[in-house]
Amino acid sequence: MVLKSMLFAAAPAMAVLLAVPTGAAAQDAAGDIPRTADGRPDLQGIWQVRNRAAYGLEAHAASYRMPPGPSVVDGETIPYQDWALARRNENFRNRATADPLAQCYMPGVPRIMYMEHPFQIFQTPDHIAMTFEWSLVYRLIYTGGQPQRYSGVPFWMGDSRGRWEGDTLVVEVTDHNDRTWFDMAGNFHGEAMSLVERYTMVDADTIEYEATITDPEVFTRPWTIRMPFHRHTDMDRILEYHCQAEREEFDGDFERDLRTWYPGPYADDGPEGENP
Repeated sequence: MVLKSMLFAAAPAMAVLLAVPTGAAAQDAAGDIPRTADGRPDLQGIWQVRNRAAYGLEAHAASYRMPPGPSVVDGETIPYQDWALARRNENFRNRATADPLAQCYMPGVPRIMYMEHPFQIFQTPDHIAMTFEWSLVYRLIYTGGQPQRYSGVPFWMGDSRGRWEGDTLVVEVTDHNDRTWFDMAGNFHGEAMSLVERYTMVDADTIEYEATITDPEVFTRPWTIRMPFHRHTDMDRILEYHCQAEREEFDGDFERDLRTWYPGPYADDGPEGENP
């Protein structure tokens, strides 16, 4: 009930943020990056990675339903404790069913940031909001020094508090649960994980993303991933991919709807395009 109440409490703030126009920023004096009226880098827009990090943060060869990709980890490999490496390897073997995304659970942070789905950023002086194509997930990052309201309560997406260090947005994400993975390869963490993200706009269409992970119960030391986000210039809004609904529809758990692609369990009954 506490988590449900928190979601409803966040809804008004999200509504305000979604009303903020994204075209209000002007180019800065040097012409390098767009800036808001208060001089901060304007991160607003639709962004997406162009890598294979969602399948595996470390360098990996192709596997079934997993295209190959290079490492995005500083130093190439994740510094697991011995027991944790064995568990990661077991996760990989059982990934088809063990991956939380296979059950359409929320990806968590940082995984949501480099999935192969675009996301949109909205920005005010006191908040950064991110809305994701994947399952209508969103993040609300407080940048005005607001204190945590429910410290110690674990969330699927953690609790995000941000600040500006020059032109870099620094976000500390705490209060994670231990049920999310970093990728499809089975890389994982525990509840003790803390995460520091850094968003640096290097030009008008590129954000350099960096995330440092600390979890002394699972890793031997902190470690960092890095990758660029690229602006979509051919989209004016994100679309919708609702994992659980698509899964249920594909499995035939409910009848078809004219607004969706799946023909449903009664495809052969009645005239084409008509619900039985």
